[in-house]
Amino acid sequence: MKIVIDRNIPFIAAPLSRIGEVISLSGDKITSAEVRDADILVTRTRTRCDAALLDGSRCTLIATATIGTDHIDLDYCRSHDITTANAPGCNAPAVAQWVLAAIRAILPPGKTLSGRTLGVIGAGNVGSLLIRWAKGLGMEILVNDPPLQESGCTSYRFCTLDEIARNADIITVHTPLTTEGPHPTRHLVDSRFVSALRRKPILLNAARGAVTETSALIDGLRANLISDVGIDCWEGEPTIDPTLLSMARVATPHIAGYSREGKIRATQMVLDAISRHLRLDTPLIADAGPLHPVPDTITEQSIGYDIIADTRILRSDPSSFEHHRNTYPLRPEPKVTQ
Repeated sequence: MKIVIDRNIPFIAAPLSRIGEVISLSGDKITSAEVRDADILVTRTRTRCDAALLDGSRCTLIATATIGTDHIDLDYCRSHDITTANAPGCNAPAVAQWVLAAIRAILPPGKTLSGRTLGVIGAGNVGSLLIRWAKGLGMEILVNDPPLQESGCTSYRFCTLDEIARNADIITVHTPLTTEGPHPTRHLVDSRFVSALRRKPILLNAARGAVTETSALIDGLRANLISDVGIDCWEGEPTIDPTLLSMARVATPHIAGYSREGKIRATQMVLDAISRHLRLDTPLIADAGPLHPVPDTITEQSIGYDIIADTRILRSDPSSFEHHRNTYPLRPEPKVTQ
């Protein structure tokens, strides 16, 4: 059995080597030639899994160590009997940590998060945990998630995007990137949304780059409709807009979810999918230590992440976006406090 993996997925090569030949490549080096005789493909977002990559391949499983699947042509995979698997929620604590660290870094020294109104667009795995932590920190929460609202969820009092635009001090997006269906999210934060802002909010994107429209953010900052932005996910990355980079108070290279614990969770979810697919008697286990439990609440002190240090690194050499991302030293998540 041949298994092709993205070499930047940690804790995975050793367990997979016990069941087959493992070919470890950078995401941009995973080509149709490499995949042609592969049985399983393990990816991240940098590998586009479509007909160009997969035609003629014997691959039967694509497992991505990411939440999103917009880099996988799911229709193609379904029509060619290729099973797909992802890692939903794996990095939710890390992304929630990034959001709270970004807010804390942008607020004036000595100011706390308590009493701020946080607009959360998307209340899935990341958004729901962020909401819980933010409430524990004394923040007021506005929630927008039409698909979740239409599902009958009663966990939140949902509001419209216009209500968030009018009333939020901070706005953060946590949706997948979609272009079709009743609630497409591409350019959800666009010039119309920005023009409706009333409280000069902080605006954050640690979801997908194209959920926010770059030109709308720049225009909003110039017009003083947005006070500050924090960007982890950029349109067109790894080539990012230099103007937005220069204007953003927080700017990181798509590493919001890059905690050690999040990577362990993602890898284990991939290994679980492979174990199920192959019907292994002994499940594969990530080559890492035990995980700490995710805390129900945190303090501002336990956020524990110097996000401005990461911002300085990206500003110093934005052309090395992908290098910064691939060599990022995995940070610890907030832990349960006694």
